[in-house]
Amino acid sequence: MTPVIDEHAILFADNDILVVNKDPDLLSVPGRGEDKQDCLWRRVLPFFPTALIVHRLDYPTSGIMVLGLSKESHRHLSIQFQDRLTEKSYQAIVGGKLLASCGTVDQPLRCDWENRPLQIVDHEQGKPAQTRWRVIEPLDNATRVELTPITGRSHQLRVHMQYLGHPILGDRFYAQPDQRERSERLLLHAQSLSFNHPVSQARLSFNAPCPF
Repeated sequence: MTPVIDEHAILFADNDILVVNKDPDLLSVPGRGEDKQDCLWRRVLPFFPTALIVHRLDYPTSGIMVLGLSKESHRHLSIQFQDRLTEKSYQAIVGGKLLASCGTVDQPLRCDWENRPLQIVDHEQGKPAQTRWRVIEPLDNATRVELTPITGRSHQLRVHMQYLGHPILGDRFYAQPDQRERSERLLLHAQSLSFNHPVSQARLSFNAPCPF
């Protein structure tokens, strides 16, 4: 039996949209195979049977997602993500000490076809990808950072922090074993999301406190 979403994970709901706080180690949508059918979308369906996925978070990433509750709302929200009219920020803990207090990573990304679903920096065939980062606080041989994606490439934040030499702790794809083993989960959380309501056009902002 598929689990259902915890009521505390529902941040907002009306007739048009649903905003939730996704658990880590949970798919956004079903994958291939019987073992990949449990996902956020299926967990909300018993309560919101018209819910449609607008965007995704990686399986190990926790945090805010918005779903449309009608085809029209889904279309309006999808356009906002496509046209970069949304605002998103993430919090992460990365390995080592960052020398500067903030910066921007501007490195093109593409799928590493021989090692899918991994992504790699590729200046010839990669698609443009930019991430802003800001130090929140130094930790013990680690740094808590705020990450703001300007583009929305697959695994973008994870690859860009690896590119800087400061992979996100607990990253099973991009961190070296010593950094990977410092956390049982990926220390990446989608902490805030702002967008225009698809019907009223009011600007909405949601926050989910970082759990680590």
